[in-house]
Amino acid sequence: MPRPTAAQLAYGSATVIVSTIAMLLLSQTSTGLGVAVISAAALALGLLVALTVPQPRRRGRHAAGRTGQAAATATAPDAHRVPEPRTAPAEHPVHH
Repeated sequence: MPRPTAAQLAYGSATVIVSTIAMLLLSQTSTGLGVAVISAAALALGLLVALTVPQPRRRGRHAAGRTGQAAATATAPDAHRVPEPRTAPAEHPVHH
């Protein structure tokens, strides 16, 4: 399982805190069981929000399933890249 990103941690934590406070205020519960149920529901909601935050796409040599030139030509954002200069083979040098 990949590590969570900063955005996932931030959105998940904010969701847990805000939803816990909102549900406690709306339900006006004061029993231990009520607080436990609300806390569990807030944690589940925070986990759901954290898992649905879009993951950033990986680029470069760490891209999953792609290597070298295939990764550079297969993705649209890389279409504006300038190709590497061609070199002549060592067997047939170019004379000017």
